[in-house]
Amino acid sequence: MATIGDVARVAGVSRSTASYALSGKRSISAEVREKVEQAVRSLDYTPNAGARALATSHTKVIGLLARFLEDEFAPAMLQYILGVTNRARECGYDTLLLTDEDGVSALRRISDSRMVDGFILLNVAENDDRLGILRDAAQPGALVGLPGDASGIDVFDLDFAAAGRLMVETLHELGHRSLILVSQPEHVLERGGAYVSRLANSAQDRAAELGVELHHHFAPSSQPQIGSELARLLDAHPSATGLLLNNEAAAAALPSVLHSRGLSAPADISVIGRYSDDFARTFSLPYTAIDSAADELGRRAVERLVSRIESNADALAPIVDLITPRIDDRGSTAVPPTRH
Repeated sequence: MATIGDVARVAGVSRSTASYALSGKRSISAEVREKVEQAVRSLDYTPNAGARALATSHTKVIGLLARFLEDEFAPAMLQYILGVTNRARECGYDTLLLTDEDGVSALRRISDSRMVDGFILLNVAENDDRLGILRDAAQPGALVGLPGDASGIDVFDLDFAAAGRLMVETLHELGHRSLILVSQPEHVLERGGAYVSRLANSAQDRAAELGVELHHHFAPSSQPQIGSELARLLDAHPSATGLLLNNEAAAAALPSVLHSRGLSAPADISVIGRYSDDFARTFSLPYTAIDSAADELGRRAVERLVSRIESNADALAPIVDLITPRIDDRGSTAVPPTRH
């Protein structure tokens, strides 16, 4: 394994000069810095994390707080985690994934230990008890998910209210007048998953404005319960010609449910989901969907956090960045079928 001495030897400089070139603690000429960087690349040198932290006051590690909850679809959460970790790696940062059930204690423990340069929080609740700790932490933080009070923190999320309106408007323009909206389990909303209500409420309001009948239902997020529930909803609303899915497990289960009933989209029913492009590829989903932008949200959160870490954090005003929803048309929407 290469050492800082090896880097200095290959670059033709002293050990201290090589160290200063890497740490940025002293002014080094561009020519010398380039020689050191070339030596680093040729030797595939990785600085010792502890020594780097002492030299630069940076650990080059981001703390990512996420939980795999039983009432949420784990593969969907993984898309958000990958968005963060991939962009962090591109920016030269490792990621410390914290999945503790007690997020408050985990956040306080890691912040006090100075093990990371900053934090990104997933599973953000409407009244998230981690936010007080984050606001008081020595390290900056960013949220993927919009809380009720976003003051003082950078926030990144999909505009779920706009997504709900877009779903209804898209099918209304095609002539649909009776729709089913399938949301996450109700206890996701009860524990603070406000994105569920933001989408549902705006969809219901827009449907009422357009004269569209919208049947809203909470549904399970695991098999086999979600498959049975989808079948029950189709039976309960035979006049519905469109299906809106704000539940990734429902989207993953729908192909087999429709096949078992001899139905297809859009010939028999139009379908619009809400999930990431990567999620659609993973489960080979053929449905038109609003991209949940999991990867993009992670990238934006990391980039903003790194800017705070590597510059004067106080000079950046907190932002709330809501991504405008867009529909990826995969051919599962059409004019309503003629019912006899």
